[in-house]
Amino acid sequence: MSRIAIFGRQFSTEYNDSIRKFIDILESREVQYSVFSPFASFLKEQLGEDISHPDTFTKSSFDSTKFDVIISIGGDGTMLDCTTFVGGSGLPMLGLNTGRLGFLSSISLDYIKEAIDQIIDQAYMIDRRSLIKLDTEHRIFGSDNFALNEMTVHKKDTQSMIVIHAYVDGKFLNTYWADGLIIATPTGSTAYSMSCGGPIILPSSSNFIITPVAPHNLNVRPVLISDQSTVTLRVEGRSEKFLVSLDSRSESIDAETVLTLSKHNFDVNLIRLKNHSFLKTLRHKLNWGLDRRN
Repeated sequence: MSRIAIFGRQFSTEYNDSIRKFIDILESREVQYSVFSPFASFLKEQLGEDISHPDTFTKSSFDSTKFDVIISIGGDGTMLDCTTFVGGSGLPMLGLNTGRLGFLSSISLDYIKEAIDQIIDQAYMIDRRSLIKLDTEHRIFGSDNFALNEMTVHKKDTQSMIVIHAYVDGKFLNTYWADGLIIATPTGSTAYSMSCGGPIILPSSSNFIITPVAPHNLNVRPVLISDQSTVTLRVEGRSEKFLVSLDSRSESIDAETVLTLSKHNFDVNLIRLKNHSFLKTLRHKLNWGLDRRN
């Protein structure tokens, strides 16, 4: 019997019927499931008393060994938060999309039954996704010092542009005068990096992308490097504080903080359903091949 953990955030009422259907299918198939405690409270408020609630879990009480799969209900941001629960456990993750674009949380609610059937039958495939690790002297992100999409160093508030000195394997790469700098994984190539002009690369690519955010020099372009490299960043500017983000988690750092980035020693496992692929998702989400004139 499958054991499923369910993580999620608030969603709009337009998804109520689909989420009710999701819960009904789980219960009709006698699936053992547990819900993230704040999300369980939201489900009770959103869907009413006609839905029964199983056991719940919190961040501190979550035990990946008790589950076969974790399902994230929401957008890509929800999926990124979910990775901090999974960590290096290898627990497979599936994203049901109640957000907008959804490259990570890519499964439409129209495929709920198909997704659950494949999970129960263990008929799904696994995509292994690499993560980037951030090391700092004071471990500002604690044990959650990793990102599935990207690490970003950014100016704080409305201060003027910052200066970022970047080194690859100890060799000087460039000094960026910009609003910030993104170090993205292949998974993150369709996220913030893409919106700043970075290239899209396939998830299996063994690379990092270094993408400046609003650079002062227009001839500065994104750079692709091996994910076996170590990137070191030193930041300076008029302010003594800057922002560092790992996916959706941000912390303020002092100017003297040295940021060291490398590939993490574990991957995360994303569930891929049959007849689904990254290339198919890419074409669908970016509307490639569609002629709007028709």
